[in-house]
Amino acid sequence: MEKMTNNMQNYNVFVPRIVDNDEPYSSGHRGCVGCGEVLAMRLVAKAIGRNAVVCASTGCMEIISSQFPYNSWKIPWIHTLFENSAAVASGIEAAYKVMARKGKIPSADISVVAMGGDGGTFDIGLQALSGALERGHDFLYVCYDNEAYMNTGVQRSSATPFGASTSTSPAGKRRSGQHAWKKNMPSIAAAHNIPYVATACPSYPYDLMEKVKKGLAVKGPAYIQIYSSCPTGWKCDSADAVKVGRLAVETGAYPMYEIVNGQVNITIPTPEFRPLKEYLEIQRRFRHLTEEDIAVIEERLHKEYRELEEKSKCQNK
Repeated sequence: MEKMTNNMQNYNVFVPRIVDNDEPYSSGHRGCVGCGEVLAMRLVAKAIGRNAVVCASTGCMEIISSQFPYNSWKIPWIHTLFENSAAVASGIEAAYKVMARKGKIPSADISVVAMGGDGGTFDIGLQALSGALERGHDFLYVCYDNEAYMNTGVQRSSATPFGASTSTSPAGKRRSGQHAWKKNMPSIAAAHNIPYVATACPSYPYDLMEKVKKGLAVKGPAYIQIYSSCPTGWKCDSADAVKVGRLAVETGAYPMYEIVNGQVNITIPTPEFRPLKEYLEIQRRFRHLTEEDIAVIEERLHKEYRELEEKSKCQNK
């Protein structure tokens, strides 16, 4: 075990070293070429290690990794319904505690991890997730945020960014794609007064794995939301998974931060933004946006980032 010194030095959180050569999630899955979500899940699995149980909601990552009679997971893995991975994780965590208390297993020190996409987290599974966070179960919830219901045909979710064209928020003569702004799910999770909340992106792999380790190390619930590019749904080049993730961070479209016991800390600062157009123009889901549309979106994203930045500065004085 070692004490993390960067970003966590004031919080006395101890986490294990990351073992880079361990691969609990194997190759041979059926993910799309260039899928950023697969990359994210592989990094999460590497950080989790072998002493864990994973339960995953129905979605892209469940479909591609558990095709009968094969399975890409080398650790215990459970498929749950679309809406209840947090509820199942709650039951697993409680069961281990009871078995340890009764002496049936030597220790309940087993990592319990729930996974879901943005549809299964922001929308369909929000009730189960909120209940699990409120009850204080000791587990990590990972949301793979590809900003729509990709597995069922690229329908909009409440994680879909403003202006994006999807099959249920199409761009046309009378509307310019998604009309609502993206739900601030990390803030909703943090409102439950849980010890750890973070955003991450596989384009920054060590930041992502470190945050997973931190989430597992705290006692109580932890929530990590991971930017997960989707070349199929976003209509971007399959070689751009890492590029689009970095542009999301560098333009302020997807800030990287953590909330530790209520304190905000920006982990990958963006003192100067790259033009948002650089991020949007490599995704055809935004090709209908006008310069005026982009300016409106950019202004709002920058405002939200500066508010987050100011909160971080005030809380960490």
